[in-house]
Amino acid sequence: MKRLLIVTAGAVGFLLGSRAGRGPYEQFMRAIGQLKDDPRVQAKAHEGAQFVREQAPVVADKVADAARTATDKVTSAVSGSADGGAGDTGQAREDRVEEAVQFQRDHGPKGPLP
Repeated sequence: MKRLLIVTAGAVGFLLGSRAGRGPYEQFMRAIGQLKDDPRVQAKAHEGAQFVREQAPVVADKVADAARTATDKVTSAVSGSADGGAGDTGQAREDRVEEAVQFQRDHGPKGPLP
């Protein structure tokens, strides 16, 4: 993997830094075309795509579990911050969560992130 990254970075640097004109660019593009059409490369690309298809449901489940865990933590933190959460009705807890979300919208960062 590191080798591929180094080769790719070298090729991009060569293309961007070349002052030799269009010739090296055309030669590089022909080499890329041959590499892309190589049956071994095609087989590896197919294996990678198959692996992604097989692992997508697993990753989706893990992301959903992480989102549920984060939601539970935030909800319990907000519930416990007002009066310890003792004797709260479900609606009162939801109201506090909504207030906290609205506060973050009003006082949180504005605009695009750096």
